Amino acid sequence: MRPDAPQPIRLADYTPPAWRAETVRLVFDLAPRGAKVHAKIRFIRGEGPEGPLRLDGQKLMLMAAKLDGRDVFHDVALDADGLTLAGPLPDAFDLETTVEIDPEANTELEGLYLSNGIYCTQCEAEGFRKITYFPDRPDVMATYSVRIEAPASTPVLLSNGEPGEAGALPDGRLFAEWHDPWPKPSYLFALVAGNLVAHRDRFTTASGRAVDLGIWVRPGDESRCEYAMDALKRSMRWDEEAYGREYDLSVFNIVAVDDFNMGAMENKGLNIFNSKYVLASPETAGDRDYELIEGIIAHEYFHNWTGNRITCRDWFQLCLKEGLTVFRDQQFSADMRSEPVKRIDDVKMLRARQFREDAGPLAHPVRPEQFIEINNFYTATVYEKGAELIRMLHLMVGPKAYRQALDLYFERHDGQACTIEQWLDVFQTVTNRDLTQFKLWYSQAGTPRVTVSEGWKPGKYTLTLRQDVPSTPGAPSKKPMAIPVAFGLLGQGGRELVEPGVLELTEPEQTWTFDLDERPVPSLLRGFSAPVILDRRSTAAERAFLLAHDSDPFNRWEAARAMALEALMGAEPVAPFAEALRLAIADADLDPAFRALLLTLPGDDELARETWARGRQADPDAIHAASETAKAALAEALEPELRALYTAMESPGPYSPDAAAAGRRALRNACLGLLSRRPVGPSLAEAQAKAPSMSERLPALAALLHAGAPAAEPALAAFAEEWKADPLVMDKWYLLQATTPREGTLARVKTLSEDPSFAWKTPNRFRSLVAAFSTNHFCFHAADGSGYRFLADWLLKLDPLNPQTAARVAGAFETWRRYDDARQSLIRAELERIARAPALSRDLTEIVTRMLGA
Repeated sequence: MRPDAPQPIRLADYTPPAWRAETVRLVFDLAPRGAKVHAKIRFIRGEGPEGPLRLDGQKLMLMAAKLDGRDVFHDVALDADGLTLAGPLPDAFDLETTVEIDPEANTELEGLYLSNGIYCTQCEAEGFRKITYFPDRPDVMATYSVRIEAPASTPVLLSNGEPGEAGALPDGRLFAEWHDPWPKPSYLFALVAGNLVAHRDRFTTASGRAVDLGIWVRPGDESRCEYAMDALKRSMRWDEEAYGREYDLSVFNIVAVDDFNMGAMENKGLNIFNSKYVLASPETAGDRDYELIEGIIAHEYFHNWTGNRITCRDWFQLCLKEGLTVFRDQQFSADMRSEPVKRIDDVKMLRARQFREDAGPLAHPVRPEQFIEINNFYTATVYEKGAELIRMLHLMVGPKAYRQALDLYFERHDGQACTIEQWLDVFQTVTNRDLTQFKLWYSQAGTPRVTVSEGWKPGKYTLTLRQDVPSTPGAPSKKPMAIPVAFGLLGQGGRELVEPGVLELTEPEQTWTFDLDERPVPSLLRGFSAPVILDRRSTAAERAFLLAHDSDPFNRWEAARAMALEALMGAEPVAPFAEALRLAIADADLDPAFRALLLTLPGDDELARETWARGRQADPDAIHAASETAKAALAEALEPELRALYTAMESPGPYSPDAAAAGRRALRNACLGLLSRRPVGPSLAEAQAKAPSMSERLPALAALLHAGAPAAEPALAAFAEEWKADPLVMDKWYLLQATTPREGTLARVKTLSEDPSFAWKTPNRFRSLVAAFSTNHFCFHAADGSGYRFLADWLLKLDPLNPQTAARVAGAFETWRRYDDARQSLIRAELERIARAPALSRDLTEIVTRMLGA
């Protein structure tokens, strides 16, 4: 470790703030290279230990400082991380500061920065300290009044809350004032200014109040906002009906910007979005884009109550707002679309991202105990696993008690910055349940493994479940968890032999006994009732039975997935799986979207994860070869059915983003994906590549590339020529090429990355090529280490400009212990090369150090 290595911040060291801010008045004088921010903050003594006033601040030039009107500029002590004003200080006072900042040079995209001529802020988690001096922590909540002054070329001036006066100044510049009546922490502050136009609408709340809605975009993009606006209005209505939460301001604005490190940000009344999660039209966006827009619009809106009105006391409680809000947006999307399909999609993401995190050097609890850089804890564990904990609570207490607990949560804690303990206490109050053991889910990292054993004597069936929680970095031993296991016991023809229910596994091992007339086939962990690995030895016949007969859609899909894994790994022949799949995809009573999931087979990364879980090192070349052989055999066996379905699912009319139409397209594209391995595939793909909608064109291009068809290169060139002026569509073009698992992909990606037109400083573009390539399991893990060198070179190039994005993309190396010794050595060498780099950011230092320390 370097002698100057940053020191961790620990949950155990939390103390309340010594000083709280009551009111904040900000005046912005915007300019690209010399923006000035005047702040007047009313401070009162807090509950923390007495001492000097310490304010966070980074990359600020202090120009003036006054305390109750008295000049204290020469009394403050400045350092790289803030400002200190020693006492004695009165119990309440006004501190005024003026600072100068440089938005144009802000490539980190934290604080106030310029995005293609638009002034934009991103303050979560600790960006506000790059705007002005302030106690930049979530438990300091204040009301904000804002005045923005800017040149006439910057006509739209937005901030949080309610609009006030606006107009022209004597010198021709413009001004606008905003006031947010709801106390909020500094991380929720927002400002946007630029040449923007609005797609407008109006929403009437349940109590009859009118809310003006605006989605602000660059001129020319307003025609692509209709779906986002529709999703917003549906989210507002759903939150009223499902949670009793009504919007609390007279305006709600969304702004789409091109340069954004995250997907979106829930700033009170002024959500700022990555433009890819707002803009959509049938010609430019695929079905997955529409689905993401719907879900992310809902997520950020739902934060108005679960994140804004009630926020987190400190950043260790990040899962308090994010886990709950992810669960809420999952519920919303399930109601808008197909609940089983949504659940399967969510679990696929959880296993791909969070299980991977839990099993590697970056494992951490849902509520971490310490961190060096908080940006590194915006993770799948905090978000997706955090949502699974809420889902388990919902299952364990039931929908009625869950709603009562949430009502009490809002009543008891509105306007507060809270902890996990306060969250769980409302459930204990409502249900009289002791949740002490359940709380371990927040403090113990690792994915529990539940092993199943069964006993059968005529008339009596026993089911034994044993749990093991694996060791993780810094935590070798774990306590037993409270694990709800939803179950059914199936007899002949799939009939339920007992009333389906939930078994609560709370001991290291427990046994349940059932009086039955026949030996059942158990259907366990229905709906994926807990984020665990279920270990049950089953036969191919049992898996086929569950795929055909289980009443739980998730476990029908799970049975198909288990059969696919065995076939693709060469453990079982392809033919039985093909026959079971033939029957399932022919079932017209099944949702087309569900049948598409059955045909979407595990990828190489999932096969590598399964290989490692079975105690063997993963060989990416062997995995890819075996998988492609099995998929080709499956496509051959099912070709007549796939061709018939492909034709039957052809769209009968113009494009619609609704769930039913999207499901039909998903099934058609899944058929094409397998048919691309047959002689007929390229001709089908070439014809589909000329379709008008992106939902059809993009999968067709992917099929052509995967097949190595002669038509692939002309189709790619024509696509680029058509869409070269649209950065969001071109991101898809880059991603397609980066993720094609074929020889020569790295050479293609290198050529693209070296082109002067490759805008690598834009996070979306960087992710679409460099980060996307790191997910291409076959090519990234090339035996000569060329993929590893390519990524490491780019991380070192990006880190000085945007450390947050660099650190996130570096997670591609976290699974390095899965692979053979030679590949481990190659990855370790690249990680050590990164670690030795001078002036490495805190963000990347923490991630690399943790991976090397595994």
